[in-house]
Amino acid sequence: MLLIEPTMEYAKDIEAYRQEFLDIEGSMDGCGSLRRCATAEEWIEKCRLGKDPATVPANLVPATQFIYVREEDGRVVGMLQIRHYFNDNLRLYGGHIGYSVRPSERRKGHATAMLHDALPRCRELGLRDVLISCLTDNEGSRRTILKNGGVYESTVHEPERNIDLERYWIHLG
Repeated sequence: MLLIEPTMEYAKDIEAYRQEFLDIEGSMDGCGSLRRCATAEEWIEKCRLGKDPATVPANLVPATQFIYVREEDGRVVGMLQIRHYFNDNLRLYGGHIGYSVRPSERRKGHATAMLHDALPRCRELGLRDVLISCLTDNEGSRRTILKNGGVYESTVHEPERNIDLERYWIHLG
């Protein structure tokens, strides 16, 4: 498996990934603006701009977007975004990392492996502790976080979306 920044080489499969989520009306966590982008090219450009503090939109923080690619067939099985630091909303309700696995690729261990592979990237950004949150009813995400060393901190209510989120910290050392 490869955890890489998105490129046009994967455009067709990025669009198929997006469509799989749209078909089930699923949440595209860790995908940045993918839901709102008409093409992979548009999304890849937004990812590039969103990584640079000079070009990130004013209401966001710099973030590095990754795709998780199976080497044998080049299929994008997951996406993960690392936020370089917090704004007020991320500090309270989000975290450093968001991720999702393609619906047809779930329950195969991809999320656990993808998060594991992302933690060294967090260290490279200078992060010593990483906050990750998940919905209280998302057992799969909870297990993924715990398998990667997550330590439960608290549960918070996010009033705008009326959801409850569990907050976990992973110490990187």
